[in-house]
Amino acid sequence: RLARFAARRPCRRSYSVQREQVHIIEVGPRDGLQNEKNVIPVATKIELVERLAQTGLRTIEAGSFVSPKWTPQARLTMANSSEILKHILSTPPQAEDNITYQWLVPNSKGLDAYLTTLNASNTTHSPSSTSTSPQDSNAAPSNPDPPSPLPNHEISLFTAATDSFALKNTNCTVAESLQRFEPIFATAKDNNIPVRAYISVALGCPYEGPDVSPKAVADLAVTLLEMGASQISVADTTGMGTAPRTRELLRSLSAAGVEPQDLALHFHDTYGQALVNTVVGLEAGIRAFDSAVSGLGGCPYSPGATGNVATEELVYLFESLGLRTGVDLMKLANVGEWVSAELGRLNESRVGKASLARQR
Repeated sequence: RLARFAARRPCRRSYSVQREQVHIIEVGPRDGLQNEKNVIPVATKIELVERLAQTGLRTIEAGSFVSPKWTPQARLTMANSSEILKHILSTPPQAEDNITYQWLVPNSKGLDAYLTTLNASNTTHSPSSTSTSPQDSNAAPSNPDPPSPLPNHEISLFTAATDSFALKNTNCTVAESLQRFEPIFATAKDNNIPVRAYISVALGCPYEGPDVSPKAVADLAVTLLEMGASQISVADTTGMGTAPRTRELLRSLSAAGVEPQDLALHFHDTYGQALVNTVVGLEAGIRAFDSAVSGLGGCPYSPGATGNVATEELVYLFESLGLRTGVDLMKLANVGEWVSAELGRLNESRVGKASLARQR
């Protein structure tokens, strides 16, 4: 019997298969906190970044250099972000590998403030994404326990798929926002800084309704890539997106020549469709997704929109599908519980709460 079995499977071998990697961009410290009503101490923001850095996440949106008039939290956002950046540069959070920190700079003044802080810091760190970690040095380390690898830094900017939202959010049309971006891209190129671009309300606008033109989003994405964006984060800011409309949008982007590796998807879970839409994105070849620990977030210019899809939910989903995230779910769940308590709000991650309950 064994001989007959072997004859039917003559080439049976054992292979070590590397699971495919999915990249999670943690936006909790910036996008997740922008809609909080109470002032958040800078120490809390720094601790949140440090805790997230120890979970295995490799990209964290840490702050924004925005005008104080745009969001309820922005009164202290600029000063806080400068302090967070200084702290990261002087004392990189403990992490096993390089982490990329992203900083929102919606206009040239924001970029100037970011560069001023960056250049004033007494550090040897380079602002580009090609910084060298201590492990790359040819010199023998003098300390048997070397510090964390030096972090990388990128900037991000945002526009919208509709003029109504762009005018409400940034006091300019979509076309005018692209004009504002030209000097940002030029300065970033001169300083070797990657630029990530958000397209808000890509699957529904609070002022124009759910029927946002997929072609308009695709055309905007192409323009931003041509201007020099390293990645486009297509955002369902209102959470109106459904599986069929997400699929239609991704088809339009593909037809316009936008490759899956050029994209990240950014879902809010207002109508409970974020994970469904995420699976649609996976089926289309997307392997980068934004999320916020414990489901932090919301948008001050999108009434009724709830928080970002929780990072805990994405980690559990991807790992259950056989994909690799590199994130320690239990460490992440503990961060979600901690930050929710710090903010005096409910933990919106069902996976996080379930994981903690099982641990206890």
